[in-house]
Amino acid sequence: MPNSKKHFIREPEKKQKRKYCEPSGKNVISLRLSDDERQHLERIARASSKSHIDIMREALALWMANRRRLCLDS
Repeated sequence: MPNSKKHFIREPEKKQKRKYCEPSGKNVISLRLSDDERQHLERIARASSKSHIDIMREALALWMANRRRLCLDS
């Protein structure tokens, strides 16, 4: 008696394509942080209710303003 179960060849599931979220700006910079630096950044973010991105932007703006004040940049 033949086997009554049908054998189906299972097609591989298609992976959902991730929707690409266009960044708000055109430039993206990647930064590597140590574990301690990351934890410190996260603590600052929680304490200030700001995102880590906003904190990094603020830090960069302060650094650039300080350089301008010291006449190191034009």
